[in-house]
Amino acid sequence: MINWPVILNIAKTHLVTKMKSSATAALGVTFGIGAYITLISFMTGLNEMLDGLVLNQTPHIHLYNEIEPSETQPVSLYDEFKNSFNIVHSIKPRQSQKKIHNALPILKYLKKDKEVKGATPQLRAQIFYLSGSIDLSGNLVGVDIMEETRLSSMDDYIIQGTPEALKNTENGIILGSGLAEKMSLSVGERVQISTVGGDIFPLKIVGIYQSGVADVDNIQSYANLKTVQRIMGEAQNYITDINIRLYDITLAPTLAKRLQKQFAIKATDINEANAQFETGSNIRDLITYAVSITLLIVAGFGIYNILNMLIYEKMKDIAILKAIGFSGLDVQLIFISQAMMIGLVGGVLGLIVGYGLARLIDNVAFETSALPTITTYPISYNIGYYVIGIAFALLSTFIAGWFPSAKARRIDPVRIIRGT
Repeated sequence: MINWPVILNIAKTHLVTKMKSSATAALGVTFGIGAYITLISFMTGLNEMLDGLVLNQTPHIHLYNEIEPSETQPVSLYDEFKNSFNIVHSIKPRQSQKKIHNALPILKYLKKDKEVKGATPQLRAQIFYLSGSIDLSGNLVGVDIMEETRLSSMDDYIIQGTPEALKNTENGIILGSGLAEKMSLSVGERVQISTVGGDIFPLKIVGIYQSGVADVDNIQSYANLKTVQRIMGEAQNYITDINIRLYDITLAPTLAKRLQKQFAIKATDINEANAQFETGSNIRDLITYAVSITLLIVAGFGIYNILNMLIYEKMKDIAILKAIGFSGLDVQLIFISQAMMIGLVGGVLGLIVGYGLARLIDNVAFETSALPTITTYPISYNIGYYVIGIAFALLSTFIAGWFPSAKARRIDPVRIIRGT
């Protein structure tokens, strides 16, 4: 029968009497786990930030009418040319309306769907921004600003003003930061816009929007949906786009195909819209985990070498323990217990060091005009990484203690006492 109190007491005595070696082994675990926690927290936080910049501004499903080329030419409609060989060049796109047919009933249907978190209507209009002698082409997007804020965290990208200001201002506009800079405009001032037909409307700037994507900020602004419908001279059911947010983003491809077939409308899911970004995100995740695993493996070899030397120094103690009646299994359990104690202490300290360094990085200022919502370096505090860290510390020290302790179990005490 194994006497655990005695085995653990001897293991603790060995650690205390060889404090320098024990501390070195524990520090090896500490720095290995600490470096892992710091690295994985920072790299994952960075990946999540980059993902959020795109995904927060991209609907899970986008419904719209797409201009497509004509499938047949008029000449093919005549019976007398039915059996003729026709050579047709430059097939023109068919005439189609930009607005979504039955948009309001579709929105009502979507809001009743249990899989849909929310659906927001939009009206995209091509306009010109007028300011003195400056005449810039761009887009004006009519939105339900409060619903956009709820579903896509749009308020995170409004660097001046508030969504409520746009909601409460009938002729308000949230101007893209690039446009505001080019036209030297700020919140409270007015900007004139001109439609393609030449109609001019003055709008009050109630906010500045900065997405972090210069191509968007230089041309795009937002106004209330009813305001843009009035500017375009259209009815309240005139909607060109519907953006859908789901509770489960993985359902987007399936639901997009169903909606496209059901309503005879173009439906693009988030994976299709961001195919290149998704590839880059997967590669970044792969690099993150590859580097982290490599770091843990290197730390494991370091722990093994330290514990191997520690047990080698205890050869005479092993001989004495066997001489006074301890079995080979008892000796092995003593050194495995010793290794596990080092792993536990070193692992806990490693988690503390890793968390401390992560907090330190999290408070370092990180300011860039391209990312107005990011003020410090991004860090992920996923509890799963800490569980993996302590589990690896215990597993690596167990393995590192097993092999040399198995060797110690087979040692002949007579040979060691004789010095041979």
